[in-house]
Amino acid sequence: MKKNNETKHFWGFPVTHFSYFFTWAIVFGYLTLWLEQEAGFNGVQAGLVFSMMSGISLIFQPIFGVISDRLVMKKTLIITIAVGMILVGPYFQWVFKPLLAMGPTTVAIITGIYMSFILNGGVSVVEQYVQRASLTNNFEFGHSRMGGSLAGATAALVGGRLFLWNPNSIFWACTTAAILLTCTLIFSDKINLDNLAAAGGEDTSNKLDLKQMSSIFKLRNFWILSLFYIGTSAVYDVFDQQFIIFFKSFFDNASQGTIAYSYMTSSQTALEFLLMIPMPWLINKIGSRNGLIIYGVILAIRILGSALVPNLTLIVIFRLLAGLEMPILLVSIMKYIAGAFDLRLYATVYALSSNFAKQLSVFFFSSFAGKMYDQVGFQHTYLILGIIVAVVTLICAFTLEKEDPIKAGQVKA
Repeated sequence: MKKNNETKHFWGFPVTHFSYFFTWAIVFGYLTLWLEQEAGFNGVQAGLVFSMMSGISLIFQPIFGVISDRLVMKKTLIITIAVGMILVGPYFQWVFKPLLAMGPTTVAIITGIYMSFILNGGVSVVEQYVQRASLTNNFEFGHSRMGGSLAGATAALVGGRLFLWNPNSIFWACTTAAILLTCTLIFSDKINLDNLAAAGGEDTSNKLDLKQMSSIFKLRNFWILSLFYIGTSAVYDVFDQQFIIFFKSFFDNASQGTIAYSYMTSSQTALEFLLMIPMPWLINKIGSRNGLIIYGVILAIRILGSALVPNLTLIVIFRLLAGLEMPILLVSIMKYIAGAFDLRLYATVYALSSNFAKQLSVFFFSSFAGKMYDQVGFQHTYLILGIIVAVVTLICAFTLEKEDPIKAGQVKA
């Protein structure tokens, strides 16, 4: 009976991942193109929008982490974020363009506040919520995260066609996904409350105080993990922001390039989806710390390869490597934080090291990269980014502490 209940309480969470990350994939896959074609932004102005999205999230990330650790499995915050996502379509259809009369900086700030709340800041709320649910309901986080991979494939497959049909329609598709997310959270996602202690939730709200939460900053390993995310995942986001424009430069026709990009990213996320099935087993075998280092190595190869080999076929191959690196990262980081830190502070550690530090660097990198794209071109910019990833990965390979495999769920107690 217990196994049946756990299985029954699993299926809502892949839908949660799917509906949330569909919006994520649409915004980060097509917002740059929309800003270029519909809003008339150049590389620097588009970079400013992403910088503000990351910059404003620096306010949300620590707040969301503390609130999540105190709420544990209560859905107040995550449902608020889901409801906010419903407004994506109306915002870009009716609000964004009129705001341009006030100047691109004002638009970037307002967009940054809104998008940070639901995406750059909200992502840690969603991820830690499902990770904790995986502990209480006894399923692998990576298997639920397959819903996010499927969302990426779906967004890539339909996003290009929706954009060519009507650029604003991509944002209304996000609104539809957000309605599904809200309904899933309210009516479907169930938590095994009898096993709440497995997620660090037994009397957590009474035990945690500001002193205990601030103790995170005294941990050397916290800063090493933050450095790892700054030098790898943040660089990945900057690399990816305007990749569609770089990719389209290999085509004579812009529409042809957009469709080809859609097919390529669909294949990448389909590969990611398939690899999510065995990935928890693999990370349990090699260890989550080693998984993080392998992710950094693959990312460095991919970015440096895109810089040094300006060939369309190889560019596609390097892009498809993301279908391998993302499952490794997503499964490894969740298990690593659970195994290397106090589980009661899971959301705070995840929000600060994996998101706050990342968004802080993206805030600075985005404008810098946007300027570099305009001045020296994509390949030279990619070379610099790839070197950063390689150096940081090498440093962390010798300094990142090993996790407790039992706490990480890599072996049974």
